[in-house]
Amino acid sequence: MLKVRKVSGGYENKIIVSDVSFSVHKGEFIGILGPNGSGKTTLLKLVSGALQITAGEIIIKDMPLPAFKPAELAKILAVLPQSTESSFSFTVKETVSFGRYPYQKGLFKQWSETDEQAVLEALAHTNLTHYQNEDVLSLSGGEKQRVFLAQALAQEPEIFLLDEPTNHLDLSHQKGLMDLLKLWTKEKQMTVVSVFHDLNLASLYCDRLILMDQGTIVSIGSPWEVLTEESVQRVYHTDVRRQPHPNVPRPQLAMMPAGNKEEDAEIITTETLSIQPKHIVFQSPFSLKTISSSVVNSGIGWFSTFINRHVEMDYNCEDSSAEMKQYIQKEGFRVSDTVAMMTAIPLSTGVVKEYRDGDTSLFVVVTAGIGGAVDVSQSFRYSRTLQPGTINIMIFVNGHLSEEAFLQGVVTATEAKAKVLADLGVKDALSHTIATGTATDSILLAATQKGRYFQYAGPITDLGKGIGKCVYQATIKAIQGVSKE
Repeated sequence: MLKVRKVSGGYENKIIVSDVSFSVHKGEFIGILGPNGSGKTTLLKLVSGALQITAGEIIIKDMPLPAFKPAELAKILAVLPQSTESSFSFTVKETVSFGRYPYQKGLFKQWSETDEQAVLEALAHTNLTHYQNEDVLSLSGGEKQRVFLAQALAQEPEIFLLDEPTNHLDLSHQKGLMDLLKLWTKEKQMTVVSVFHDLNLASLYCDRLILMDQGTIVSIGSPWEVLTEESVQRVYHTDVRRQPHPNVPRPQLAMMPAGNKEEDAEIITTETLSIQPKHIVFQSPFSLKTISSSVVNSGIGWFSTFINRHVEMDYNCEDSSAEMKQYIQKEGFRVSDTVAMMTAIPLSTGVVKEYRDGDTSLFVVVTAGIGGAVDVSQSFRYSRTLQPGTINIMIFVNGHLSEEAFLQGVVTATEAKAKVLADLGVKDALSHTIATGTATDSILLAATQKGRYFQYAGPITDLGKGIGKCVYQATIKAIQGVSKE
């Protein structure tokens, strides 16, 4: 659909874009990225014909760009520039109607039903129908941007070039525009080439990305190929971390703010750990990165309050999450900052174990009982029941854990728990085989993300040794403590 071959160009005698080549297929969504001054807008102007190229060639639908007459090109290619202003007083609908100019025929430019339908559809898609009789000059910047977007859509182009189209749009209209463009690439096979400043937005919607720097292409490929931490840091001179989007298979980048030595030296201790009959609570002076299988705020996140709450054996668990949130608020904690689990085991039997070996520092809090012990390999024998958890493990680490270390740390702790049950000869009540846990165990691993970096947390690593030792010792002592109650 579009081929750019060894193109160079710029303004007057200054070359901005140099020796750029890429191709775009029909129905493809391409994003152009790069820092200010990298040549993104200039490249778009060269592709649209707004600027003359000084070298190379641009091919549209197998024809050189200069071979098209303006009206013919306008039926194929629409452009939404970075800044769009109207100096004349036209209504929104009149302004959008200008997008149909390439289709007007004859001396008097007759307006057809097809033209009317295209304009109305463009107004509807951009949520401007109720503004159609308003004066464009009276609109806000974001509303004007949508008007000129609608004008371009009314052209019904095969190729749509956009320069930072979401620049003046609020979050809702950004999503609406990007959803619409993505939909039209699929349903209408429209080809979209857009400049972006927002790398995450581009990653979310574009099929391929072009990363530019100093007028040349640094990389071109899928979002996963282009948006590597190394490439972004090199081009933007900004420290970033890449992570997957929670719902779609696309990378997202997080900027890393500059830290300071005082913050990096902060640690957590058991001084702010409180064991009461109604709950065990640890309050960190700062948020910890956490992975957990808790009742409230399970999964991965950043939290500063950690609760293991005691409930009675006949506790109704039908809506335990909602009830637990009410409990958290009643106790004066903020739900958004709190991870909470529950147990029917008396909290007086809870065990705290601390570990320090060189620069490896952590502590573990365990409550444990074996009344509902289950062998996971025989769990198919059981019907699903919801009961308060019986072995709850909370691990707090002074250190910076990789994603891998978080997962390995949970595995190491689980292995230590299973080893306790094996050593104590705890059996599954139905299968009479060695149990591996209970039906509703909970686990939590939280780290300061400061200080020593831990890439791994397997059983023979420095961190894994500490986790394994503490979890084993705390769990066996907690079980023995319950049996004495």
